[in-house]
Amino acid sequence: MEKKNYAFINHKDCEYFPCHKTNDPENFNCLFCYCPLYALGDDCGGNFSYTNGYKDCSNCLVPHKRENYDYVNKKLGELFEKMKKQD
Repeated sequence: MEKKNYAFINHKDCEYFPCHKTNDPENFNCLFCYCPLYALGDDCGGNFSYTNGYKDCSNCLVPHKRENYDYVNKKLGELFEKMKKQD
């Protein structure tokens, strides 16, 4: 796998680190601290549920896995295409 230093940030000094339960804090990616996939609703591809009508992503690690940088960017492309079609 090609190393992409720009695609991974591990912010252990953050008072919320890690913001999700993980068995691998060394590889917890903080780059997408606020999940850009949230706006995709059911199509985000993550492990979420609905609580009182709101999306609950507390069990999702999709944007926080080191290897998912390309996946998140691909899904963002889908979001941008949906936004274009709405204009």
